[in-house]
Amino acid sequence: MDRTTSLPQTVFDPAALADDPYAVYARLRRAGPVHRITGTDGLPAWLVTRYDDIRQALADPRLSVDKRNAAPGGYRGMALPPALDANLLNMDPPDHTRVRRLVNRAFTPRRIEQLREPVRRTAERLLDAVAAAGRVDLIASYAAPLPITVICDLLGVAPADRLDFRSWTDALVAPDPARPSLAREAVGHLVSFFTGLIAAKRSDPADDLLSALIAVRDEEDRLTEDELTSLAFLVLFAGYENTVHLIGNAVLTLLRHPDQLAELRAEPTRTGAVVEELARYDGPVPLAIRRFPTEDLTIGGVTVPAGETVLLSLAAAHRDPDRFPDPDRFDIDRDATGHLALGHGIHYCLGAPLARMETEIALTALLDRFPELALDVPPGELRWRPSMRSRGLLTLPVRTGPERRSV
Repeated sequence: MDRTTSLPQTVFDPAALADDPYAVYARLRRAGPVHRITGTDGLPAWLVTRYDDIRQALADPRLSVDKRNAAPGGYRGMALPPALDANLLNMDPPDHTRVRRLVNRAFTPRRIEQLREPVRRTAERLLDAVAAAGRVDLIASYAAPLPITVICDLLGVAPADRLDFRSWTDALVAPDPARPSLAREAVGHLVSFFTGLIAAKRSDPADDLLSALIAVRDEEDRLTEDELTSLAFLVLFAGYENTVHLIGNAVLTLLRHPDQLAELRAEPTRTGAVVEELARYDGPVPLAIRRFPTEDLTIGGVTVPAGETVLLSLAAAHRDPDRFPDPDRFDIDRDATGHLALGHGIHYCLGAPLARMETEIALTALLDRFPELALDVPPGELRWRPSMRSRGLLTLPVRTGPERRSV
């Protein structure tokens, strides 16, 4: 079977992504499990749209994330220097197994749990400024600064250096077509920064994740220098980029479903479980990292030749009615176990526990503080980031209303 479609303007066009991407994915999912499309790089790719196929593909060792397994001339992705590119998202076993095991020794549950109280304090401090303003862009004032503060604390990045990170990561994820040099400049800044930071931590280590990673690299000599800088970049990039949109999308979803929000306010201890449904309903990652079959592979009854680009649509999987009944309905009572927003298989998100904790604390603090929180613009006026790589709001204007009175 060969299901071929030519829908680059529909699948990856910023207007379609900003309007209702889930309607686009639904049409593709109904039309077939796998589609031949034209990617944003102008080259052909295979888009997989159904939950069972995607979950199986995420765990299939024959689907490589190593770009060296792409067919010659068949992939033109973001070009990063080795100091940023030698990260887990581009590695297969045995390198992936080696590096992941070493990172796990530094990225411990204990280290993450130690952040719980600092995350809560940071959230409350940011909300003090939000309360004083009354009307704010919640992305700029809360959803973005919270994870960047947390991930920089984790890595050991000084407060004075943190504002630059947001502009650099934004330039990579949603490059400005009119100013292509910004992405190249951001790459240069990131390489220079992490090279300098690692040198400083090596000479004066502290109780932070980057110092722990350096110790792993230097004591056992099992991480290359490029792997070390790439890991620091990945922790920063994924820890900030995905969490800011998970929080922002979650707040918007709740505000647009006031009956569900009222139920959650009545039982705030359920927030942790509700985060799973929020991640399923409108998660921050529409597509998993591209993959390349190491041999001719059958997915959903379609034969995909070795080396060709495979795109796994997590957004389509999360609205698959065969896995999630009535999937377009947000339901805080739903058991969203099995969603793929944080991955599956060996590439399951290293920072998943941290992302969950941050989002739970962010929502709990926000909803407790402002019982009358409301959108400050009609939903149709909200602007989404024009990116196939991330699903996130550019701004989220809100009115806080009066603060909760203590009793």
